[in-house]
Amino acid sequence: MTGTARTSAGLDERQRRLLYRAWHRGTREMDLIMGRFADAAVGQLTEAEIAELERLTEVPDPELYAWIIGGLPVPDEYDHAMLRRLQDFYAEADRAADPPAEAGGFSLAR
Repeated sequence: MTGTARTSAGLDERQRRLLYRAWHRGTREMDLIMGRFADAAVGQLTEAEIAELERLTEVPDPELYAWIIGGLPVPDEYDHAMLRRLQDFYAEADRAADPPAEAGGFSLAR
């Protein structure tokens, strides 16, 4: 899937490669989560943060998705600031997509 809203202008080769890998995960859900996160963050990441995100791109989609949504505990070797940022990004996007009932939307019990 290629839904990127960000151009690669101004990004170095490593950042461009990471952006591509984030949008081409293999499952639509992870393309959207990782791709949108990369769109928002890749230009501001430090070298260490890029390395952490690159390492997360090596994790199979089902495991990474479960960690992000809180379905499985995160192994110590992956429990770092970048994964927590990704979890926060997902949670914020999930809240924005689920408007409160008093705002005219509806919410499904989870």
